[in-house]
Amino acid sequence: MKYWLFKSEPSTWSWDDQVAKGDAGEEWDGVRNYQARNFMREMAIGDKGFFYHSQSEKAVVGTVEVIAEAHQDSKTDDDRWECVDIKARRPAKTPVTLEQIKLDERLSNMVLVNNSRLSVQPVTQDEWHIICDLADIET
Repeated sequence: MKYWLFKSEPSTWSWDDQVAKGDAGEEWDGVRNYQARNFMREMAIGDKGFFYHSQSEKAVVGTVEVIAEAHQDSKTDDDRWECVDIKARRPAKTPVTLEQIKLDERLSNMVLVNNSRLSVQPVTQDEWHIICDLADIET
């Protein structure tokens, strides 16, 4: 299993929007960055990820699960762009802010700290467990 982080502007697609989709989940569409797309191509059903609110909140607000592997993004006819489907798993009892992550030495090598603009990014197993502990999320 691999771990990931999915960033979304809450005004565009929020944690509540994701939760509302239930077990059917939703495409993680609209990604137009090759590196982020390539990360989605690496994902497998059952991989887990953090749902991260970008812009004003800048915090991990929950966890998600990949429920469909990379496929054509339905929002475009351009076959360069693919996406996965994800469903909400668990909310963060305590959202973990970017500031907290940056201040935690154990997370100093996290992609989010070093390339915060990337909308889909890998998370190591250690980073996953540290942030789940900080957020009070069952893994």
